[in-house]
Amino acid sequence: MEIVVDDLSGPEIAGFLAEHVEEMRSLTPLESKHALDLDDLRKPDVTFWSVYEDGVLVGCGALKALDAEHAELKSMRTNTARKRSGIASTLLEHILAEARRMGFTRISLETGSAEFFRPARRLYEKYGFTYCAPFADYRLDPHSVYLTRTL
Repeated sequence: MEIVVDDLSGPEIAGFLAEHVEEMRSLTPLESKHALDLDDLRKPDVTFWSVYEDGVLVGCGALKALDAEHAELKSMRTNTARKRSGIASTLLEHILAEARRMGFTRISLETGSAEFFRPARRLYEKYGFTYCAPFADYRLDPHSVYLTRTL
């Protein structure tokens, strides 16, 4: 497995992220969808990683700086055919290590409250994330849960 910083210029990752946004739209009301689009993921305060296995794109994730010490985990996605194969765990470990290296002391995230998102919530809990109040610009939303952890 290879995890690389991605500038999001390739059509493969653009398609992969478009599928992600469409899936989120099918599960969550538009006002509760917080997935970033390509332009937002290309901003200088975001680092984006793609995961490849044998040259095939199998996952992605991003880290958005909120301030000098606090970052937000964004756009974690695994190829549907490869879910529950360890890709998300490997990528999350990589992102946590990179966040530490970048000097962040806290990482927070927003994910869905629906049953569909239960495996993601379990993954984050396994890595020490705990439930918290909304952070940054988020507001209480019945379709969202918020998690955080220190590094």
